[in-house]
Amino acid sequence: MAPRCRFCATPLATVMADLGATPVANAFLEPDAAAIAAERCYPLKVMVCHACFLAQTTETVPPEAIFTGDYAYLSSYSTSWLDHARRYAEAMTERFGLGPASQVVEIASNDGYLLQYFAARDIPVLGVEPAANAAAIAETRAVPTRVAFFDRAEAERLAAEGLSADLMAANNVLAHVPDIAGFVAGFAALLKPAGVATFEFPHLMRLIAGLQFDTIYHEHYAYLSLLAVERVFAAGGLAVFDVEELATHGGSLRVFAQRVGGPHAQTPTVTRLRAAEEAAGLADMATYSAFNARIASVCEGFRAFLAEARGAGRTLAAYGAAAKGNTFLNVCGVTRDDIAFAVDRNPVKQGRLLPGSHIPVRAPEALDASAPDFVVILPWNLAEEIRAANRTVETRGGRFVVAIPQTRLL
Repeated sequence: MAPRCRFCATPLATVMADLGATPVANAFLEPDAAAIAAERCYPLKVMVCHACFLAQTTETVPPEAIFTGDYAYLSSYSTSWLDHARRYAEAMTERFGLGPASQVVEIASNDGYLLQYFAARDIPVLGVEPAANAAAIAETRAVPTRVAFFDRAEAERLAAEGLSADLMAANNVLAHVPDIAGFVAGFAALLKPAGVATFEFPHLMRLIAGLQFDTIYHEHYAYLSLLAVERVFAAGGLAVFDVEELATHGGSLRVFAQRVGGPHAQTPTVTRLRAAEEAAGLADMATYSAFNARIASVCEGFRAFLAEARGAGRTLAAYGAAAKGNTFLNVCGVTRDDIAFAVDRNPVKQGRLLPGSHIPVRAPEALDASAPDFVVILPWNLAEEIRAANRTVETRGGRFVVAIPQTRLL
């Protein structure tokens, strides 16, 4: 029986990417045999709906198995992402005239990385975040945080408590909800009549153009285009009135939405991006079918690089225990026999093993102690930030490597 679209229930027929069975990308392991033996893998396949154009995973790993408890991803460990958040707070405050009488709500607010900048301007804020460990960090930054999954029911509970939002932010979460329709409907329920919701997400058009298959993992239930998002929003009572193209995460969109019938006029940018997506073939199923065949060539190129480096007696490490890196390593079949260790600034990940590959994670100082010949930057979207912060790798003769969209030395 064919799987059905998680938005419109149409039977799915077009495979965009079949990456086999992999563990959950942020499910880091304790370094013991019992944890390794208990590790679970799930099919990781993306199909595209020909009716609404929503690209989506076919396997729904329960959100509670991913986002609750000791969630390993904390936003504040990326300096460039903090800068992005600060600039957003400044721009939204100015554009929409926010002040002490306003209310800003962020959905999936993580460790308070964004709302702290609004709070510093004396603008009332509330975060909604299912990971208790991240929410606790946010509270230390004077960011009130409700530990919950957001959906229409949660929005109605907040509204019943007297909350309504002038601005709602949802950064890199729209793809993380299995019930995307119910999630979007929650924004319409919580926004003030003239309120604005912004959604940031990696742009499917850029994913396809850049062969970014490593951004596919179980936390991402959907892969989003404006083409699909406008359909989902309309069903949930929202209308898109502006859109910005961003450099984050290899190419993202920031979509501005309001309640249907809201006061904001649609900008010409929306029309231009619709035309760009159509020109890129996002309404043509052949575009998606062709993507799957291109993945194998990326893995073959990286495996060839590893074999050549090991054959020459070179040592390898990785930088960044990122979810995208874990997808990449598992799809390419890389293990600790290929890469001795990975480093990451996040202490929650240090001392643990990467899921699937079981490569140990250490603090960044391990690069100086071990002096590997090559350092593979797994979060390639942060390559320049990582390179600048670790100049000793190159000053002592080491080389940085990225592998998407093909393997190359920096």
